[in-house]
Amino acid sequence: MLMKNSYLTGYMPLLSILLFSLSLSMFGQAFIVDMLKQANLYNTMLDIFTKTEVNLVVIGGLMVVFTMIFATFKLLANTANELALLFFSKDAEGELLKKTRFGAVIYFLGGLISLVSFSSAVGTIIIFLVTSVVYVVYFVYKLSPHISTPQMIGIIVFEAVFWIFFGLLLALIFMKLYNGLLAAIPL
Repeated sequence: MLMKNSYLTGYMPLLSILLFSLSLSMFGQAFIVDMLKQANLYNTMLDIFTKTEVNLVVIGGLMVVFTMIFATFKLLANTANELALLFFSKDAEGELLKKTRFGAVIYFLGGLISLVSFSSAVGTIIIFLVTSVVYVVYFVYKLSPHISTPQMIGIIVFEAVFWIFFGLLLALIFMKLYNGLLAAIPL
């Protein structure tokens, strides 16, 4: 018999973040070790640490970075969802948000699946994007009986504009950073 406790899935977002971070960290570890070998730093590091220690330190450092990135995505997603519900639903008690709480399991399963694809960053990112699309479909499905069609369209458009704006902002930041680095390198 399945328990009906609303806090049962409370830990799932953290586990999902850690699983996706681990997948990308394991890929990044191989990439960084290859870069260290090309720069002739890896053998020097092996004089101080064992191979396992170097690999664990690299994975641990990457886990911290990727965990921060995915936690930021989680924070932005929660903000977008709650703002969309604030603007386009009449729910003042948060009942609609409670109905979508089980969606954390979708990301947890996506995180587990991403471990299969740890040797490919593109594969892990595709799994994350597919998981996100499945979550959006679940979110819309759970809300649809409780809000009108114009409200649903408003929520979908708001979420799309939110993520497009955020994506464009990130692209602009990376282009500025890239151009700044190119300008600083003497050619």
